[in-house]
Amino acid sequence: MTNITSRGRIALRGRTMLAAPLAFAMAAVVTTPAPVYAADSTEVVVSGEDAPALRRVSEHVVVISIDGLRPDAIDKFRAGTLQKLMREGAYTLNAQTIMPSKTLPSHTSMVTGVDVSKHGIDWNSDQTDDHGVVGVPTMFGEAREAGLHTAAFFSKTKFHHLEVPNTLDHARSPKNGIAGLIGRWSAGKTVSEVERYLESDAAAPNLMFVHIGEPDYAGHLFGWMSPWYGEAVREADAAVAEVIDEAGEKFGEGNFTVIVTADHGGHDKTHGSDNPLDTTIPWITWGKGVQQGATLPTVVRTMDTAATALWLLGLPQPESWEGNAVALAFGGEAELATR
Repeated sequence: MTNITSRGRIALRGRTMLAAPLAFAMAAVVTTPAPVYAADSTEVVVSGEDAPALRRVSEHVVVISIDGLRPDAIDKFRAGTLQKLMREGAYTLNAQTIMPSKTLPSHTSMVTGVDVSKHGIDWNSDQTDDHGVVGVPTMFGEAREAGLHTAAFFSKTKFHHLEVPNTLDHARSPKNGIAGLIGRWSAGKTVSEVERYLESDAAAPNLMFVHIGEPDYAGHLFGWMSPWYGEAVREADAAVAEVIDEAGEKFGEGNFTVIVTADHGGHDKTHGSDNPLDTTIPWITWGKGVQQGATLPTVVRTMDTAATALWLLGLPQPESWEGNAVALAFGGEAELATR
C-alpha cells in the first residue's frame, strides 16, 4: 500500500476513542485557465466547433472533505497525514468557504462551482422530499457526461441533495433511521464503503468524492479545538490515510491526484457565521501533477474545488461557474484565472 502515514494509532475498523460519546450524541469566476501540460498528460479533445484541446493532468482525482476542520487544528492536534500531504504537495490554510458557512450549502458550492445565490440551497438538512436534488450542474455530472466514471461517499443524509440521477456511477450514503444513527456515518463506516468499492473489479472512478464527518460531530458536542475535537481530527486524519492507501492500491502509486479541504470551521460549539473561525478552511492538494511547495493564490474559495477537479481531468467547466481552477498548484506558468 501507499502507506501515507502510520495507521496503527487509531483503528478505524474497531472502536475509536470517540465512538461511545458520538454514538450517544447522534442517537440523541471565471474562465478556465490555460492548462498545464504535464509531461505524461493525456490529450482530451473537447467537443464543439471552437473548443480547444485540453490536457488531462491526472486520470484519477480524489476529493476528500473533512467536515468542520479548522486549518489551525492540523498542527495543533498533529494530524500527521495532512501534515505530510502539505509538505509533499501544495496548500493554503487561508481558503474561504461561502455564507452561510454550514455543511450542506458549503458542500453544494464545493461540487457545483457556484455560490448559494446560484445553486439555491441555503438550508442545512435533508429536504429532498420538498426540494429534490440540486438543480445546477455538478462536477459529477460534467465528468460523467464526458464519459468518465464518478463515485461519491457521503456520511450524512443531507447530501442526498447532491445525488443527482445519472451523474454518479456509484454513490453511498446513510438513509434516515436505517444505516447509521440519525442518518450519520462514522469515518470507519465511510472508509469501509470506499474500500469495498475500490477493491471490486468494476471500480475505476476518474472522480471520487469522500466526506468525513468526525470533526464536525465532535465540535458540536464538545466544542471546536477541545481535546475531543482534537481526537476527532486525528481520527479523520487516519481516515484520509486509509482512503489514499486504497487509491494507491487501485490506481497505482503516483497515478492519482488528491484534494483535501473542508466545508467550514467552527467556534465554541457552533458555526455558520461570518466569523473567520467559521469561514476559513484548509485546501491541500497532493499527488500526480502537483508542484511541491507551490505558492497558491491569495484566496482559494470552496467553489474552486469543483473547477480544479474538472481542470485536472481535462474538462472545461460550465460558463456559469464562479470557481477557478487552482492551476498554480500544478506547476508551469499557469495562473489562477480571473474574469
